[in-house]
Amino acid sequence: FSPPFSWQITIQDGGEEVEEGAVYHVTLKRVQIQQAANKGARWLEAEGDQLPPEHTVNQCETYKIRTIKAGTLEKLVENLLTAFGDNDFTYITIFLSTYRAFASNKEVLDLLLDRYGNLETSTCEEDGIESSPESKAVLKTAIASILRAWLDQCSEDFRETPDYPCLLKLLDYLKKNMPGSDPERRAQNLLEQFQNQEIEKDAGFLVACPCNQIDEEEVELTTPEDFSYFPEDLVAEQLTYMDATLFKKVVPYHCLGCIWSRRDKEEYKHLAPTIRATITQFNAVTKCIISTILKIKDLKTQQRAKIVEKWIHIAHECRILKNFSSLRAIISALQSNSIYRLKTTWACVSKDAMLMFEELSDIFSDQYNYLTSRELLMKEGTSKFANLDSNVKENQKKSQRRLQLQKDM
Repeated sequence: FSPPFSWQITIQDGGEEVEEGAVYHVTLKRVQIQQAANKGARWLEAEGDQLPPEHTVNQCETYKIRTIKAGTLEKLVENLLTAFGDNDFTYITIFLSTYRAFASNKEVLDLLLDRYGNLETSTCEEDGIESSPESKAVLKTAIASILRAWLDQCSEDFRETPDYPCLLKLLDYLKKNMPGSDPERRAQNLLEQFQNQEIEKDAGFLVACPCNQIDEEEVELTTPEDFSYFPEDLVAEQLTYMDATLFKKVVPYHCLGCIWSRRDKEEYKHLAPTIRATITQFNAVTKCIISTILKIKDLKTQQRAKIVEKWIHIAHECRILKNFSSLRAIISALQSNSIYRLKTTWACVSKDAMLMFEELSDIFSDQYNYLTSRELLMKEGTSKFANLDSNVKENQKKSQRRLQLQKDM
């Protein structure tokens, strides 16, 4: 079935709109629909562009889409509600992940609940929010969705020991306005979780961190053959699994400069644990690489060069898996003074391995503020496969087939 109409969508920049307390970027979305003018053409399923002009009707609609660029805290919080109505859930996620740079959780919660969450007060009419039963229901749904996202994505915002003032205020609001709702159950469960963790902590038990801490024990090797037994792709896959486990637990706001910049102060030593875990893993990989190359003192130069080559191939496997964290850890270790100073060892590394090492090193060049790595991450961040040359992919497939044959024998 082919619809008896055609449409064309054009998008153009509408500039900026400034109002009190906010600046918006405007995008104009124009939708042009061309359809048959009579029922006969529609029954024949004629395409709009196949009909003469006198037998078609053109309809054009223009939609104005406003995206907030800057604003006061009041406007940013108000935009949470309009974003929900426009199905712009990206704004909600971005706001919850970044508001700590300019406001406290108490300020945001007070605005959301006291100013916009209570339709009985006069402030709603002052802010241009209708007070009809229908508008109240829509607003209640929007606030419930925002609170649910807040509790799910940023639950640590409410860990204010020992009294949990914001969480208790939220619970009180939900019990009065949304009794028995999903956000109320989530808030109650979160409060009980925090309280139980404090009880365990006071009793001397170790409270589970939101991320797994990595043990930095050095790898024990007795002979160079111990390390050579591990296939390169298997090592890369294991490193990728460990990295993925940690990065899935990263809390976005832990990456904010205003949060991370305080990490060295004594009172903030437990700040951003999910980021610290990824750094610990990175350092553990780096130390492991240096250990495998240097730990055995009486190793022959050729044997040491083989270990260096093996790590280069593991780095290449990480590149294929798009594991840029372990890839950079390996490159950093091989570029460290303790490894790079081994001139005779590097002289024994094969030309192909050296070429591969140089190409992988170029990814993390600091030229133009790490432009290469940033562009690569943007390009491959959401793609399913790494953007490699077909020859490299073919060689990888051959290697996998050879490995499979070895396993089957």
